[in-house]
Amino acid sequence: MKQLSFIQTSRTVPLEHRSIFWHLYLDIAWFGVVMGSSMAFAAVYAARLGADAFQVGLISAGPAVINLFFTLPFGRWLENRRISGVVFWSSVLHRLFYAFWVLLPLFWFAHAQVWMLILSILLMSIPGTVLAISFNTLFAEAVPPEWRGHVAGIRNTLLAAAVIVTSLGCGLILEKLPFPMGYQMVFGLGFLGAAMSSFHLWYVRPCLPGQATSNGRALGDLARPGVFRSVGDGLRAAVGLRYLIHGRRGPLLRLEILKGSYGKVIGALFAFHLMQYAAIPLFPLYWVSKLDLSDQQISYTNMLFYLTVMLVSPQLGVLTDKLGNQRITALGAIIMSSYPALTAASQGLGLILVASVVGGAGWALAGGALNNYILDRVPQSDRPAHLAWYNLAFNAAILLGSLSGPMLADSIGLSLALSLIAVARLLAAVSMWRWG
Repeated sequence: MKQLSFIQTSRTVPLEHRSIFWHLYLDIAWFGVVMGSSMAFAAVYAARLGADAFQVGLISAGPAVINLFFTLPFGRWLENRRISGVVFWSSVLHRLFYAFWVLLPLFWFAHAQVWMLILSILLMSIPGTVLAISFNTLFAEAVPPEWRGHVAGIRNTLLAAAVIVTSLGCGLILEKLPFPMGYQMVFGLGFLGAAMSSFHLWYVRPCLPGQATSNGRALGDLARPGVFRSVGDGLRAAVGLRYLIHGRRGPLLRLEILKGSYGKVIGALFAFHLMQYAAIPLFPLYWVSKLDLSDQQISYTNMLFYLTVMLVSPQLGVLTDKLGNQRITALGAIIMSSYPALTAASQGLGLILVASVVGGAGWALAGGALNNYILDRVPQSDRPAHLAWYNLAFNAAILLGSLSGPMLADSIGLSLALSLIAVARLLAAVSMWRWG
């Protein structure tokens, strides 16, 4: 399945689905505004306030803590509940915190603002976890299997386009307005996008409530609502969260699941995600403290990253047919290992822009094939238990990586830490290719 494609109108959408599909398109367009503004510049803002590597790491680690402890209980809590209502109200509670960011400079000094930003991200991740699980289910129930690739392709294209345009606009805002007023405008724009996205989610209703019909493939939607996306090449997977609500039989997290080949898959993915997120907190610090990039220059990196994703992703279907989901995921991971290496070697904006293009290409491949790669390794009769182990390993890797990367940088310096992490990423990606 193509994970992202250019908008096509050759198929006639049935009348009963048109309204829901349009609200899903408008939802993602506004969510792209959030990603290109508040999400893209939160860690950069913290770095400009003087946050150290550990504090920037907590911006990624905080949501992982919540996801680690609450994903499975929330999945059980959501059973037999009206999903569309849960999606809307959890999105409202989650996104109200973006309005709080606008007010940060008015009430706290720089050091206190950093900690309040971290605390707000931690708190918003609680309803965000509910939103991530419930939206995954709502999408499956609102879009019939034969239309999921079509809808997801348009949504992903709109997401990338909105992030590109918003990133460039925010760069101009931050260049023209004094600090911190520019960031208040950017965070205000993010809150507007979040509010409008929630508005359109209100109108999304399942066509077959309680029957998230599966076609054996991932949904293909890259948005991940409710999940806080980090700067750089932070891949946020939400693999099969809908299975944690429907069709659960027996206890989850059974150890015998990891004794076979699936344990090797989980081990290889855990190692890669660990090294992936070890680098994430170091990118904004390197841009700000080492390279002294302006906010407009940083917006160029985000724009190029998503432009590359938009251009590479339409080729994913052809590449997957030739190499399979496992090798495409591993190939994307190998390419992603060069992102921290190029960053560490850069002396200015030029090589950082190259790193953004390379990182975007790797993210398009790995992010597009990862979900189906995991589903390929999961027996259909026991998906909830197998996917629960992956989501546990994934969030544990984010938590440990986001905290260990800053510790490594404090010990040996930013450049050397990024270089070592790049090598470790490469080894993990090769193991995924060889033993995954």
